[in-house]
Amino acid sequence: MTSLIFGDPVAWPDHDVVGISTEFSIGMVVEAYAHGVFPMPVEVHGSPEMAWFSPRRRGVLPLHGLRVTRSLRKMVKRYRVTADTAFDRVVAKCADPDREGAWINERIATLYGQLHQRGLAHSVECWDGDDNLVGGLYGVGLGGLFAGESMFHDPERGRDASKVALVRLVDFLNGAGGERLLDVQWRTDHLATLGVIEIDRYDYLDRLRQVLPTPAPSWASMPESWSI
Repeated sequence: MTSLIFGDPVAWPDHDVVGISTEFSIGMVVEAYAHGVFPMPVEVHGSPEMAWFSPRRRGVLPLHGLRVTRSLRKMVKRYRVTADTAFDRVVAKCADPDREGAWINERIATLYGQLHQRGLAHSVECWDGDDNLVGGLYGVGLGGLFAGESMFHDPERGRDASKVALVRLVDFLNGAGGERLLDVQWRTDHLATLGVIEIDRYDYLDRLRQVLPTPAPSWASMPESWSI
């Protein structure tokens, strides 16, 4: 699975960053995800660059391994959930510089907006009873891969709304059929409570090869009703 841009995984360094570039384009990003790599902005000697990651230990959420607590099931009923109706707003919420660990900059937001326009990036939105956007997530979809990028929730109006978006995404992907992979980049303690596990880089790349030929799901058909 050698990439024309990122080379042979066997030659990648023994850490999560496999490359750094000043260039950042749609072609590079699509090539990256198709080969198990994703971008995040960094500064090198004060200059903005793009780092390209392929974690040695990759976080994935098995679609049949999701943990949904009783309280989360009850929380789901509070929200209306949609897909691809407010992509730019979800990205903007995820990029809020006041959020702890915020990393999304203008280059990322602009390019992923372009990916969305091409049907390669998608969002899941949670709305409260007053039609306020209170949570959501976004990521890249290629074939049977959905690579989650970021999620958010409104701490006052949308407690657990990001979890609801994730659970709803899993429900949707399970219903789409075929071999699918939900990538969350890294396993965190928070994500582990939902069933996220770690797998080796090469195991991830093997799974990626298997799912890329799977037809992409029809995001326009994602129902707002709850089926879990």
